Amino acid sequence: MGRAEARRAQQQRGARKAPSGRAGKSTGKKRSGIRRFLNWKTILGTFLGGALLLIIGAVALYFSVDPPDPNKNAILQSNTYKYADGSIMARTGQMNREILPIDKIPEDVRTAFIAIENKSFYKDSGVDVIGVARGVVNTALGRGKAGGSTITQQYVKNYYLTQDQSATRKLRELVISIKVDQRMKKNEILAGYLNTNFYGRNAYGIQAAAQAYYGVDAEKLNLEQAAYLAAVIQAPSQYDWAIAGPNGKRLVMIRFNAVLDNMVEMGKLDQAKRATLKFQEPIKPKPLPGMDGQKGYLVQAAKQELSRQNIKDADIAAGGWTITLNIDKKKQAALEKAVDDELESKLDRKNTKDRPQDQSVQAGATSVDAKTGQIVAMYGGVGLTEKAESNALRTDFQPGSTFKPVVLATALETGAKTQDGRPITPNALYDGTSKRPVVGSATAFAPQNQDNINYGDPMLTVQEATNSSVNSVYAQMIVDAKPEKVKETALSLGMRDRDGWPADRPAMSLGTMSANTVEMAGVYATFGNHGKKVTPTIVKKAEHADADFKPVNPIGAQVLTAKTADTVTKVLTGVVEDGSGKAVRSSAYDAAGKTGTTESNVAAWFTGYTPELVTVVAMFGEDPNSHNQVTLTGTAGKGRAGGSSFPAQIWQAYTTAALRGQSTGQFDLEDAEMGTPPAPTRSPSPTASNQTVAPTPTGSATRPTGTPDPTGSTGKPDPTGPTKNPTPTTKNPTPPTKDPTPPTKDPTPPPNPLLGQ
Repeated sequence: MGRAEARRAQQQRGARKAPSGRAGKSTGKKRSGIRRFLNWKTILGTFLGGALLLIIGAVALYFSVDPPDPNKNAILQSNTYKYADGSIMARTGQMNREILPIDKIPEDVRTAFIAIENKSFYKDSGVDVIGVARGVVNTALGRGKAGGSTITQQYVKNYYLTQDQSATRKLRELVISIKVDQRMKKNEILAGYLNTNFYGRNAYGIQAAAQAYYGVDAEKLNLEQAAYLAAVIQAPSQYDWAIAGPNGKRLVMIRFNAVLDNMVEMGKLDQAKRATLKFQEPIKPKPLPGMDGQKGYLVQAAKQELSRQNIKDADIAAGGWTITLNIDKKKQAALEKAVDDELESKLDRKNTKDRPQDQSVQAGATSVDAKTGQIVAMYGGVGLTEKAESNALRTDFQPGSTFKPVVLATALETGAKTQDGRPITPNALYDGTSKRPVVGSATAFAPQNQDNINYGDPMLTVQEATNSSVNSVYAQMIVDAKPEKVKETALSLGMRDRDGWPADRPAMSLGTMSANTVEMAGVYATFGNHGKKVTPTIVKKAEHADADFKPVNPIGAQVLTAKTADTVTKVLTGVVEDGSGKAVRSSAYDAAGKTGTTESNVAAWFTGYTPELVTVVAMFGEDPNSHNQVTLTGTAGKGRAGGSSFPAQIWQAYTTAALRGQSTGQFDLEDAEMGTPPAPTRSPSPTASNQTVAPTPTGSATRPTGTPDPTGSTGKPDPTGPTKNPTPTTKNPTPPTKDPTPPTKDPTPPPNPLLGQ
């Protein structure tokens, strides 16, 4: 085949392969693969379909996601306990947070956070879509934490969600933020945001942060301080000025200045004022106020008082309370120092061999403002780690002879008379013979005076019997005044009816019931308040966002006439001037009081008051292992530890310090009625002991010469006044005659009668 034929054959083959077109026209090459679908129609359809699916998905997501319950950390708060002056005493609870309403947060503080975190906060719908998209992409690609969240989104994350950085969490945050913005007011969201942020230094919320960084409440923050707190939240561990390195300080200063500059840009800060504002360095970090020292005991007392006023323990445990106490910081410090100086420093708690008794000594005290009834100081013990229960609140010991004024008050208030028909007054005469059987009681009782001493000749006045805490006189007086009436008086004065307090036993006169220092402070405060009941209170106010609490007024109704109360006070001033309480006598104040020592010397009390303060100091003997009651005799290597020893010394040291620098007053006792003074010569009667002591007309009674007396002494009867060195009556007197009609024997033996001063 020639060349020409070959070309013709090739052309014919090519013609056969070419597609045939309609009407003789060719349609060109046919498209293949994915290019057949990439036309404008398919692209538009795909876009619209995808958009529709996104809309449907978004709508479904919006309606399927509701704000969940708050996460547990968002609502946990601490309880804040404050002193009377508003300074923080302690924080308790799992979370150092105190939630504040928006009106407690200054506007400058709010604006500072808005300026650096979300300038459009009051205008936006709660979300930053671009910021969220950027955050989702960054998270998905592992580029670190998401950014660009609004204040609303940050609040939602803190309050409803968690801190994880998953895309799912970000989507839920977006939807919930939109709903929250629709349902809540902007200021509510802002308050939630400020209260849920973590600021470092274990501080959650703006209030805790203000205290942690500047030692003030949030409502007292200035603009410079607010600007720093707004700056520090981005990276608290890096930006805390106290621990930040050079780079951290540089970065936080950039944010600090940005806060102020943005406020100028927003029209919220004048440029001229901006130029004057300087960074204010925060204080050094402090440990979270805890329960060290007496703080734990003060918190215990506050909780007990709130519980009595129907605030449940569970409500307190849930947190969020700001509880201000009536505790005066200076008086509290003075009381702690007095206990340490007058007792603890004299004990050797480590020397179990030579000073075993020192291991058992416990002290408790309560001090009350005489005019308001507020507990201004309290001592509960050596500390919660060693003694979990406050000694100021314990009720397992008896008040002893500090109860005797209640017997006297009842006799005066009810117009009681002696067995021979004489009105009972401070000048009424009684037989002071030790172990003298009471007359007129169905229950036999013949108490022994301290050290079995006879007082009187044998008669002595009620004033003298009170001065020397003569058991035999008060045992007879309670029979004359009726034990059941005395119990009624005690309960009206604030003591509590606990198990083991029968109403018909004359042994009650010696304080055989249980009581604590707070109750006894209330009893004596009522005497000093002219008979108006005083209920000591430690809680000044208790505030919570979801609770309405109003403390009970400590000053109540008239429970004793002013005449009765003032007469008791007058008698108790005699105890301080001439009797067992003279260890507290001072020219610095006018004082009244009573000593008390219980059975076997297991407890010792001094309860005293001035026109300004009522203070009860008690010592208890408690075996540290068995917790049984044990004697205090031998405390600090000494002998008997009565109410006139350590308790009176603590009382005197504290009262002197607490009243130092202030003008002290005198008791107003115009209504006091002492009764007709006894004749100078009294009719002698048989004694029942080998020792007798004759009283002086001033109201004092003493032991014989040579007999040790921890409470002090005065002298014998002397028409011209007391003598410092009295001559005792004769020893070994004739035995007493038997009572012609002795009382029936008590089927239940009374407690050991070795009770007294």
